[in-house]
Amino acid sequence: MAINEIINFSIKTLNGETQLESATLNLKVPEYYNSTNVTDKSNYIIYRAFQAQSTNERQGTTSTKTRAEVRGGGRKPWKQKGTGRARAGSNRSPLWKGGGVTFGPKPKDYSQKINRKEWRLSLRLLLLKKQETITVVNNFNINSFKTKDLAKTILELGNNPSEKTLIIVPKVEESLRRASKNLKNIRVLQANCLNIKEILLTKSIIIATESLKIIEETYNNA
Repeated sequence: MAINEIINFSIKTLNGETQLESATLNLKVPEYYNSTNVTDKSNYIIYRAFQAQSTNERQGTTSTKTRAEVRGGGRKPWKQKGTGRARAGSNRSPLWKGGGVTFGPKPKDYSQKINRKEWRLSLRLLLLKKQETITVVNNFNINSFKTKDLAKTILELGNNPSEKTLIIVPKVEESLRRASKNLKNIRVLQANCLNIKEILLTKSIIIATESLKIIEETYNNA
């Protein structure tokens, strides 16, 4: 049975002033995963989603050549007996310099499958756990392309721009993209393109009010 977990936020302006109205984020979670249940096992499902995303980012393109694939080695280096040296059948043996590699890495698919319902549930549970770090602003559209102006805005909202900060907006405007490009700890995501890893590793989250409805519509569907 699913229940609704409602998170209430006070809305701030870009100048850091708190407005009178408030905003809510309604997240559907199974009853046995709710925030008041002492047998909460949400950490495990969040871990599974994080592990799947991290593993799927592996390219698996590392490759070495075996003695059959390395070039050369067709002629026997010297005769089998009478030279006083060890027997050798090819100068591309793994024992020789320039030879093939024994049991070396080959291209491999490391991807892991995770059900869509499970992934969406893990994201909702993670947002519930990170609610204390979330700041909601009425509108995050900035007209300046300057990095220092964005850093100043984040500072006025009560967050440290030198710490990992995630900004969630309905649409990534060009001014915001360019202003955040040189801030290594600032990440900008669209509300319908969230991922577990960015939310889990961030120190603080800034969400535009328009993004709250998009999050509900996108990730509440089981």
